[in-house]
Amino acid sequence: MISRSDTGRTGRPRSRRRTVLTAAAVTAGVAALLTGCTQAGPTGSAAAASARPEAGMTPGPEAGARAQGRTPDGTLLVADFGSDTVTFVDPEKGPFDSVKVGTAPYGLAVGADGRAWVATAEGVAVVDTAARERLAVVPYRTAGLGRSTYGEYRGGGMGIALAPDGRRVYVGVNVPGGNGTLEVIDTDTLKVTGSAGTGRRPFDVDVSRDGRQVYATDHDSFDVTVVAADTLDTRRIEVAPYGTEGGLGSWLKPHYTAVRPSDGRLLLPFEGERLVVVDPSTGRSTVERMTANTHQHGAAVTADGTLLVVGTGPIDPSTDEGPSLTVRAPDGTEKVIPLDGPHEDVTVSKDGRTAYVTGGFTRDGHWDGITVVDLDTGTAHRLPAGKRPLGIAVL
Repeated sequence: MISRSDTGRTGRPRSRRRTVLTAAAVTAGVAALLTGCTQAGPTGSAAAASARPEAGMTPGPEAGARAQGRTPDGTLLVADFGSDTVTFVDPEKGPFDSVKVGTAPYGLAVGADGRAWVATAEGVAVVDTAARERLAVVPYRTAGLGRSTYGEYRGGGMGIALAPDGRRVYVGVNVPGGNGTLEVIDTDTLKVTGSAGTGRRPFDVDVSRDGRQVYATDHDSFDVTVVAADTLDTRRIEVAPYGTEGGLGSWLKPHYTAVRPSDGRLLLPFEGERLVVVDPSTGRSTVERMTANTHQHGAAVTADGTLLVVGTGPIDPSTDEGPSLTVRAPDGTEKVIPLDGPHEDVTVSKDGRTAYVTGGFTRDGHWDGITVVDLDTGTAHRLPAGKRPLGIAVL
């Protein structure tokens, strides 16, 4: 039987699409979770250097000074998972400014007031995106996070989302080696007002359109935690269309969720083969066919119900396809646009014509930029953008 984990890229049997780790691999995987980081991040002088503007970044009016003027509409904001900054990116020219927010920022959310909420290893940073200034960092209450560090398994914030009314922020907090938590932040007082338990590694956080439920996508426990916004009571819904064989070492786990605008159902893509559609009120799910045949991570949905899914690349290069962006219409028809190299997350321009796909990737093979995709023609080109960018938003 082929051994494989979500921290390696070896072949897999196509007939089963499941994996079981050897005892040694399980031990190594658990040790990696317990120690937090599987990849060395910048420390000391290297960390300071990583916070500087990237090569190709447009300098400010004075050497070392912050760029002047208000941030234009349509600017992209990316979370620099390989540094301690968020980067502001002109979607045509590239990066032009950055703001220090905290170690290894992962996800971000932007409110109607222009404040960005950034999930870092240290806490949730609050950024005024118009003035391009950090306003505050809200520390986590969750215990057992370890030191602030870098890498896929680092403790601290991962997925993050705003309530529809903008009064609360919900952040999924990873606890290395154990179950995570969902912390609730009051956006007026900038204080944590409550928390709820989740599964392992809450990759993504989403909120229902009416704001009554919050959904944490728990990567390492094959489930989604449904949290009642008023009481913080929780329910867990298993989402494992290939089963849970392989446990922590399986590739076939949920990563990101999109909430379908038409009916509030949760859309979770797997392997460019299966789209799991979950009714969060009942926990029942159905499975629809997908066509990209590649390992999938980031997902976003537009107001008309078009689903965009990031394909990171093959698990087994002999049978699987390469990186791609799937554009799935509400009727289920798909257009698969090839991408160059691994990617992680995706967002769409306000006019719905352009997708921006981050090249950071939680695994190996990341790069420092985004791919800009014309959704009408399917053409794509790369643009420099920060340091291992993961989360992304259009301002």
